[in-house]
Amino acid sequence: MNTTVKYDIDVIKGEALELVKKRLVNRQQPIYTLCKHIPYRHWSNFELELEKNEFLLRDRIVDLLEHESWEDG
Repeated sequence: MNTTVKYDIDVIKGEALELVKKRLVNRQQPIYTLCKHIPYRHWSNFELELEKNEFLLRDRIVDLLEHESWEDG
């Protein structure tokens, strides 16, 4: 069965935030770093959604985390 996963920008932002929280990626790394954590067969849909929302693969992950809340610790 061949299913296509639809990524919208909110899903991408949520996945990026989870990967940052788990320290699997750094918020200063380029967005294309996320490709290591997205199944290859889904990457083109992921990339198209980024482009549609005016994100470049060379932009930093932190750009996806614009609504991230900071906690004093």
